[in-house]
Amino acid sequence: MSEDDAAQRVLDGRTWSDFCDALKRAGEVVLRPGSPLDPFDRAEGFRYLSRLTRVALESYVEFADPLFPVLRRPAHETVKIGADNPDNYYQSAAIDGAHEYRLSGTRGTVHYLGFGTYAGSYGSKARRGQTGYLDAREMKIEADGSFEAILSCREQPGKNWLRMEPDTSSLIVRQTFQDRAHESIADLHLERIVADGTAAHPAPLTPAFLDRGLQAAAAYVHGTATIFADWAEGFAKAKNQLPLFDPAVAAAAHGDPNIVYYHGYFELEPDEALVIDLVPPRCEYWNFQLNNHWMESLDYRWHTIALNHFGARAKPDGSVRLVVAHRDPGVPNWLDTAGHRRGTMCLRWVGAQERPDPVTRVVRIEDVQA
Repeated sequence: MSEDDAAQRVLDGRTWSDFCDALKRAGEVVLRPGSPLDPFDRAEGFRYLSRLTRVALESYVEFADPLFPVLRRPAHETVKIGADNPDNYYQSAAIDGAHEYRLSGTRGTVHYLGFGTYAGSYGSKARRGQTGYLDAREMKIEADGSFEAILSCREQPGKNWLRMEPDTSSLIVRQTFQDRAHESIADLHLERIVADGTAAHPAPLTPAFLDRGLQAAAAYVHGTATIFADWAEGFAKAKNQLPLFDPAVAAAAHGDPNIVYYHGYFELEPDEALVIDLVPPRCEYWNFQLNNHWMESLDYRWHTIALNHFGARAKPDGSVRLVVAHRDPGVPNWLDTAGHRRGTMCLRWVGAQERPDPVTRVVRIEDVQA
């Protein structure tokens, strides 16, 4: 679209009205036949759309300039997307494969640190997944914890290099705690590598930038809601099971290549519990978590809805039994449904060479101890 066309769309209000109309259409995802009819789940669905709208405006309007990238938090305590990990501190930035970037900072003590570059977004037809990945364990880090990495299409011999491709459009950082109370995140700074004389600050807003940004934001809301509603409805066909998730689908959804995912759907009556038996493989990290139907992690600020390899209590033989229930059954490793009768669930092995399948069964809560 030309600058003149964009200016006219802003002047006559079509930019804004089209954005509002697109958001209205996103509501159809919450209302579609496969979505729960319960008023509670539906209310969470519409709140989910409001949260997606908030982060979409940050992504595609406020912090969308790849010439001046800003590391922001795309998922956190009140923005939740696609079984977001409660142990993660997520960061993201808009970048462009036509440029090169410098990522610098200090490593911190967080258990796991990974950087990925990606092409497209959930609302984009051009979405094709990961274009490069760099694990902090592979990086050269100085004795004082400082490091520098270059993001570029050109290989950088002898340097920490994070690969980009011409259509790369975003950087995603995953910092994963095993013990949040005693670990510190990496302190990161991202900048475009420029020659002398380049503008020191972003240009003023243009009608074309706003028009593109609002269109992309609305597409992201609808696209994200649709993708994960499709997933949830698929998981619900085999309730209270936790099968291996297709790695290719996970990669296309901007998953971490070091992670093996298991996704499922729980649905429990008030007097029922879901018992999950695991034999964790040797791995860097694992966790299990509960989400609502919309694949938002349940509120981990107030409820124990997730456990990892550090916090879960194992048996003498190394196996772990998790128990999902609406109330405390009086056994270790209880996961609180936080008032949800149904929802999705996710198990992750990070850096595992083996893939032992979990075993699930539904029992009465009073029988759990037995």
